[in-house]
Amino acid sequence: MTYLTETEIKAVFQAQQAHRARMQRTTPAERRALLRGFRAAFDARREAFIAAMHADLGKSRTEVEVTELHQVMEGLNHNLRQMERWMRPQHVPGPMTMPGIRGEIVPQPKGTVLILGPWNYPITNLLSPFVDALSAGNTVILKPSEKAPATAQVIQGLIEAVFEPHLVAVVQGDADTAAFLTHLPFDHILFTGNTGVGRKVMQAAAGNLTPVTLELGGKSPVVIDRSADLSLAAQRTAWGKLMNAGQTCIAPDYVLVPREKQAQFVRHVRDAVQAMYGDPHTLRQNPDLGRIISAESVARLRELVVGSLNMGATLNLGGEFDEQGKFITPTVLSNVTRAMPVMSQELFGPVLPILPYDDLQTALDDINRGPTPLALYAFGNGEATRFIQQRTRSGGMVSNGVIIHITDHRLPFGGLGHSGMGHYHGEHGFRTFSHYRTVVHEGRNSITHLGHPPFGRPAARAAGWFLRLTEKLP
Repeated sequence: MTYLTETEIKAVFQAQQAHRARMQRTTPAERRALLRGFRAAFDARREAFIAAMHADLGKSRTEVEVTELHQVMEGLNHNLRQMERWMRPQHVPGPMTMPGIRGEIVPQPKGTVLILGPWNYPITNLLSPFVDALSAGNTVILKPSEKAPATAQVIQGLIEAVFEPHLVAVVQGDADTAAFLTHLPFDHILFTGNTGVGRKVMQAAAGNLTPVTLELGGKSPVVIDRSADLSLAAQRTAWGKLMNAGQTCIAPDYVLVPREKQAQFVRHVRDAVQAMYGDPHTLRQNPDLGRIISAESVARLRELVVGSLNMGATLNLGGEFDEQGKFITPTVLSNVTRAMPVMSQELFGPVLPILPYDDLQTALDDINRGPTPLALYAFGNGEATRFIQQRTRSGGMVSNGVIIHITDHRLPFGGLGHSGMGHYHGEHGFRTFSHYRTVVHEGRNSITHLGHPPFGRPAARAAGWFLRLTEKLP
């Protein structure tokens, strides 16, 4: 594939900058027309996306439909329904101390936006924020991941079929291309990926004072209270862990379970994996299990698991690693401690460490001592999950479930601290990509002239007395 040169990329960027003023004036009807055109072209490419995702990640048709295509369509339809309301100025009456003045808060597009997508969900994690940015009236450059090349090609064909490049463009390339893009003076950058690269994006953006939204990751814990239904917790945790072969930024990374319930929980996890994926000896042939992105990732996970086993962890399921086939069997480790290698980094694979605990508060303190996770999952009765919610921090949380918070476009999705900053989805994404401009209108009958010099005038003294009087009002 031939990538654009830096000169060509800069030309696209400058063309989009020149088009910002026109986009700022677009009406709700004009923006809806853009979104509807995109929706029709996107829907027409469903089969192409399914084939591309299978080529890139070995994803099944159903998983692509549910976790990628439906997510984008759901966001599109939600924005089409609500966008006109979001675009309306908010009228603010003037304060009692300033009669004759009224204000407005007017949402305006930030301008030209860069969206850097990841390889693990290369459709929804690129196109969902794009829908929000376009709804807000921005021009947009999309940079898909080069690690999912087949999907990137479909996305490029889709965008080129619908939009002129001065409005929306796709720029393909490697890490050097992404680095070049982040140094351009965009009006907003949204990046989805790992924390290390997120730091580089933020550093580059700082040179232009460009605001950023970072959707990163981290070790998202599952906390199981003694009141929890262990079978339910195991089934839902296993489902969330093995979706996309564990390569999900909000996948359950590890489990905290009461020590006396660890063995029972492990049995339930084994049963859940077998119920979903069948005979453990034929998992390699199961089309519902995806593949790991690279041989290097397989080798990394193998090293983490072997190192943990050497330090005393117990292998309860799986443990087979095929670098050439980019495949790992669902792997469960119990009796894990925080000192073991599997707890040293985000796993991003089908490996589930289980850590036994004796005291819940101590277990929560251990979570809080580490970087803030992108998600936290709590299983137990209402009192227990509220206890966990009030004593932890995370980007998002699900009570008695996993992952599903990302599916509702009425809810903000984002991280905190090391797991990211900012939000998108629906109105929250519209706000991210908008500047809320204060506009104040002063009428002829305003009394601001009472505050003009000379200040010794009776009118000015009366104005001062009036202001002091209003300060005493509740």
